[in-house]
Amino acid sequence: MSKLSDFRKSYELGELDEAEAADGPLALFNRWMEEAIGHDVSEPTAMTVATVGANGRPSTRVVLLKGCDTRGFVWFTNYESRKGEELAGNPYAALQFHWVEMERVVRIEGRVEKTSAEESDDYFKSRPLDSRLGAWASPQSRAISSRAVLVANAAKAALQHGLNPARPPHWGGYRLVPERFEFWQGRRSRLHDRLVFSRDADRWVRERLAP
Repeated sequence: MSKLSDFRKSYELGELDEAEAADGPLALFNRWMEEAIGHDVSEPTAMTVATVGANGRPSTRVVLLKGCDTRGFVWFTNYESRKGEELAGNPYAALQFHWVEMERVVRIEGRVEKTSAEESDDYFKSRPLDSRLGAWASPQSRAISSRAVLVANAAKAALQHGLNPARPPHWGGYRLVPERFEFWQGRRSRLHDRLVFSRDADRWVRERLAP
């Protein structure tokens, strides 16, 4: 195995100044997301979601962003999964986008709430049939004896629900309502740009952090 401490990378692709962030964090995020999509970044909507369990220990997983507006950032999942159970006990989370090809990171923190049933229904109907059946087939985060369990569950779901399965009651959306944004742009000599926005009542307060 290569010596990990020898790996080095010089970040030289961009910069982030206060003028670029003048319109606030959501506008800047939307612009960066559009640039990531246009830059052919691999999985630009992939984000790490961090939650904390009742034992005080954090856990992370990668999900896909499915909606973003002034109300917050939306993803969909099994409510009975580990993240669902942790959010039920502690409804706060952190998101992280890492666009390696653009040397950028966005971190977002805030309170999490479930989306409405109508919003979850609408998104569920838009999913491919296999994905809708998979929501019924997978007891997410539970131990299973083998992959054959999933295959059998999927076949059973197909027979039971046919071509138009309804949304399972244990599956739906979450929305993180942001209270803090951090935008990170890699720079040469490790003098990276970091701009943070913190919510203060109905306005955002911007600060620059040392790298």
